Amino acid sequence: MDLTNKVVLVTGGGTGIGRATSIALAQRRAIVIVNYSRSQAEADETVQTIKEAGGRAIAIRADVARDEEVRSMVEQITQQFGTIDLLVNNASITRHIPMNDLESATEEVWDELYGINVKGMFYCARAVAPLMKQKKQGAIVNVGSIAGLSGAGSSLPYAVSKAAVHGLTKSLARALAPEIRVNSVAPGAVATRWWAGREEQMQRLSSNLLLQRIATPEDIAHMICSALEQEIMTGQIITVDSGQTL
Repeated sequence: MDLTNKVVLVTGGGTGIGRATSIALAQRRAIVIVNYSRSQAEADETVQTIKEAGGRAIAIRADVARDEEVRSMVEQITQQFGTIDLLVNNASITRHIPMNDLESATEEVWDELYGINVKGMFYCARAVAPLMKQKKQGAIVNVGSIAGLSGAGSSLPYAVSKAAVHGLTKSLARALAPEIRVNSVAPGAVATRWWAGREEQMQRLSSNLLLQRIATPEDIAHMICSALEQEIMTGQIITVDSGQTL
């Protein structure tokens, strides 16, 4: 699929992987909708970066964990651009809790992580699906994690939520075929702001990876764009981790 003039919604598009993906999509001449919940300054900065390079982008606020806000966001986008061709379900959060500290995995933590990481992706996919079905063409990429494959991560609820994202990807691929392709990109360690202050830990980890380097947000962004472009692939979980899980 040629991304030129395609309208793409990127959730959590103002920071990290979302920001890099928004910029990479704009470089492919897509029209980028940068969604944010709290990071307005970063979303506005991402939009400005795209515009200064000659691209088209707007920022729009919505909490993806709230279905009514998602539907309102999609309505605003369609009013301005007519449709939504592609969706990158990137918005995610975590809580840093030792894996063996089960008592700290409270109901509040589970609800918060599932609300954004899983239900939020479903709400967004459900809201855009009729638009893509109408055009008989569309693609969705859900950003998962190797935590959802290995069972290890920043917390047990986070790892389980990402495993759910991978399951959601396969179920949506079945539910939305043949018009809409749905895939997931599952990164390993990525050098985002989460690693600030953990440079020594990053260096130790990178030396144990087969490719001996931590991925950049741009690395993941390029794979997300490739998954959107690939017209004969659906229901796949694509691991991008410098060989970490191997």
